[in-house]
Formats: sequence, structure tokens, C-alpha cells
Amino acid sequence: MSAPEGAHRSSGGGRGTRRAPERLLHRLEWQVVRRLEGQLPAAHRARAYGAGLDVADLRAYVPGDDVRHIDWNVTARLDEPHVRRYTEDRDITAWLLVDRSASMAFGPSGRGKDVVMAELATALASVLVRRGNRVGAILYDRTVERTIPPRTGRAHVLRMAHELMRPPPGDGGATDLSGLLQAAQGTLKRRSLVFLLSDFLSAPGWERRLGDLARRHELVAIQVVDPLEGELPDVGLIVVQDAETGEQVLVSTSDPVFRGRLEQVARDREAALLASTSHAGVDLYRLSTDEDVATALVRMVRDRAARAR
Repeated sequence: MSAPEGAHRSSGGGRGTRRAPERLLHRLEWQVVRRLEGQLPAAHRARAYGAGLDVADLRAYVPGDDVRHIDWNVTARLDEPHVRRYTEDRDITAWLLVDRSASMAFGPSGRGKDVVMAELATALASVLVRRGNRVGAILYDRTVERTIPPRTGRAHVLRMAHELMRPPPGDGGATDLSGLLQAAQGTLKRRSLVFLLSDFLSAPGWERRLGDLARRHELVAIQVVDPLEGELPDVGLIVVQDAETGEQVLVSTSDPVFRGRLEQVARDREAALLASTSHAGVDLYRLSTDEDVATALVRMVRDRAARAR
């Protein structure tokens, strides 16, 4: 996706940078977490049967049993349908799959998609751990940048915020979300609540892996966007730069044909994304850089609870 030249990643060092994660977490605890506390895990439990369940034993299938609980391996060996019985584990294991590719740098100075993504991920983690749940993360650029094992506690969220605010080490190049989804499949051993956080500006081919992951886990996709990605202001000639390849092109934002094509490309991309997530059975939400994270998250949680009902 081309972006106006000047979009950049935040970076820095020293004492101010070390204190930044603490300031971010403190602000989110007041603005977001207190409004969401108690809603997110409850909305999830109302929706999913298995993210907080452990297998207790097996027994023969009887009419009325949930067919999703059939153990097909045991059924094949014994030549008789058997179902798993579960005991409920009240704690949720949640994972954040975070796209930190170069296109996430796009957006207003100090409020790019990467900044909004860090706030979103930190807020989700903070809400979940305050209920005693464990949260882990996989940070991904063109490859897996870091895997943070699931733990609970405020200190753990603070560490996650620190990693999320650290500039990615990648040097550009096209994003392929298939790698992130494949890494998640190999890392997540028990059924989990999974948040995929991305702008979904990716090479094609990740859609099948999304479906594979959704069959094993409760998966929620949140797309982080910036309004200028689909509708440029009429400001005359500007240089646009592809955030991932570095290619630069001079364009006229006053050209109605160019503006129309850009808007159509954005509409087609959104329609394709919605079709892919719907096909995989994954709920898709959007968060824009011009939105308040607290308000957007409350909206998402309430919508998800309404869908569950």
C-alpha cells in the first residue's frame, strides 16, 4: 500500500523511552481497562465452549451429544463414536498475534497504526490479566520477531508494552501473514482466545491458514487502519512511498481518476478481507487511527456479546 512520504515509525532511547511503557499502561488502565473490566472474558465465555475447558475423559456417544466433542481418532480405533468430556478451567489463555510490518508505520506523526496497535494490544492484555487470565504474544515483522509466553500480572503486561513500543528490527519488504499464522499454529498448544492484530496488507495465501487456526481456537481479527489509506485529501502533487518496498511515485491528488481508483482499490480490499474472515468463521473488527481506543474497544466487546446472545 502506498503512503504519503513522511509516515514513520516512532523511535527513541534513554530514560524517557524506558518510562514510556509505564506511562502508556497507567493511562490505559484509567481510560480503557476500568471501562472494559469484566466484559471481555464474559463475552468470550458466552461465545465459546472450549477455550477454558480441559479434557476429563471419554465415553460412548449418545444422541444429543455435541458432535464437536467427538474424538475421531478413538472412534476410528474402537469402531464406535466416542466423545470427549470436559471440565471447565475458569482461566482463559489468550494470545495476541501482532503484525509489526513496515506498513504499520503509516499514519499521523505520533499516532500511526503502530502506535494505535501498541495501545490496543496493551489494553487487551491488561483487561485479561486483571481477571487472572494468562496472555502471551507473537510479534511478527517479516519473520517472528519475538514470542512472549503466556503469563499473568501487571509486570507481565508492562513487559509486553515495552516490547510493543520497541521499533521492529525489520528492514522492509512485503508482508506475508501466512508466516505469523503458521507460527501461531506451532506455538499454541491448548485451545486459546486469539486476537489477530494487523492492517492485513499482506501477500495473498494467508486465508487458508486463518481458517486452520480458527478451527482450533477462538479467533478474533482486528484490523488497524488509517483514513488516508483509502481517501487522500486534494492537496495537489505529492510523493507517495510504499512503506514495505520503499518505492516512490509522484502523484496528483487533484486527479479525479486517480482518486477514484484509489478509493475503488480500498473498497475491493475491504470486501476481500471481509469475505476471507467470514469464510473462516472469524469475527472482524476495525480500529482507525482517528478513533479513541477505549471507545472502540467498548464497542467491539458489546457487539461481540450481542452476537453471542
